[in-house]
Amino acid sequence: MATWVLSECGLRPLPTRLYPNPTTRTRTTTSNSSFPNSISIAPKKIFRPDSLVARGRRWAVKVSAPVGIQFVDEDETKVNKVEEREGEFNPGAPPPFTLGDIRAAIPKHCWVKDPWKSMSYVVRDVVVVFGLAAVAAYFNNMVVWPLYWLAQGTMFWALFVLGHDCGHGSFSNNAKLNSVVGHLLHSSILVPYHGWRISHRTHHQNHGHVENDESWHPLSEKIYRSLDTATRMLRFTLPFPMLAYPFYLWGRSPGKKGSHFHPDSDLFLPNEKKDVITSTVCWTAMAALLVGLSFVMGPLQVLKLYGIPYWGFVMWLDLVTYLHHHGHEDKLPWYRGKEWSYLRGGLTTLDRDYGWINNIHHDIGTHTEAAKPVLGKYYREPKKSWPLPLHLFGLLANSMKKDHYVSDEGDIVYYQTDSNLSK
Repeated sequence: MATWVLSECGLRPLPTRLYPNPTTRTRTTTSNSSFPNSISIAPKKIFRPDSLVARGRRWAVKVSAPVGIQFVDEDETKVNKVEEREGEFNPGAPPPFTLGDIRAAIPKHCWVKDPWKSMSYVVRDVVVVFGLAAVAAYFNNMVVWPLYWLAQGTMFWALFVLGHDCGHGSFSNNAKLNSVVGHLLHSSILVPYHGWRISHRTHHQNHGHVENDESWHPLSEKIYRSLDTATRMLRFTLPFPMLAYPFYLWGRSPGKKGSHFHPDSDLFLPNEKKDVITSTVCWTAMAALLVGLSFVMGPLQVLKLYGIPYWGFVMWLDLVTYLHHHGHEDKLPWYRGKEWSYLRGGLTTLDRDYGWINNIHHDIGTHTEAAKPVLGKYYREPKKSWPLPLHLFGLLANSMKKDHYVSDEGDIVYYQTDSNLSK
């Protein structure tokens, strides 16, 4: 789990301003550019710089390698510090390359933004969305409806990805076009565009940081232990975590305060209030439209045409964003303090192959293809998918059983397991 520039490389974003100190409230530019000068890359050969790259070589990592990493046995009673063996790859060690090295590996044509190509994807997806709804309403039988729900939920997710790239500024060089398209796309699937855009910017500026990351960051052991049993079960028992996104928009994650809809939320700075209000009004207008349609068409028809696909979209969003940061066969580090850097945080993200869905959701699962020669062992090749990415459900279930919390102390930490939930 960017606004995009579209070229033969694909559409993907690139934050070119970096913020060396992790922060939950960061400075913004204009209402439409959460990532100034970001890029996007079109489908097929994909490099998604939103996870790793930024302009300038002054971001070379200046931290020392940790003495060792921690592993926890199944009953959590023994935590053994294992010294790094000579020649063994340690994913938590500072990399031998810089952000500038990664940036230099990206072909120049991948940085060219093509708003016409971007808009062609919007037109394609919108036509498919209305076409699917027309077909389902015409046949109106229980053979067609389940197929429609699966297909339309996926298309709602594709709309989100396009709006996501608008939020990164890589959809085009025109900030107003990015904002208008982003609002239309995200409001149509009940996402407050600017509220999401700003919190997503915070995520990218702090990815891999235990406390300051915004999306699917780990809970500290103290916060985890403070949760009641029901909350723990809901957070780590499928399918409930895959239905979390609307609740996150309203109340964020455990341990954090604020709402994506309220202009005075801790998420936003005073100069962002107007943006947040605008997006909340657009969200409210869409909600009112759905209420109005329920009177015209009947609530059951609106539920079948929109409500169920909406929850399908939510599940796609939570699945992709979760697996972008979790579920690898090897334990991956999370950072705090001086050990965190933008580069090291980005190196913990994971590419995924979604089979036929790759093209439909605009290759959102692949971020680093062009930089693989530079990344070396820090790049984790995704498992090749069948036409449908059914293999990912096993990875998801396994991660939910094992990745529960991280230690309250230490600047390089790894997920630990609550044996009571892993049974």
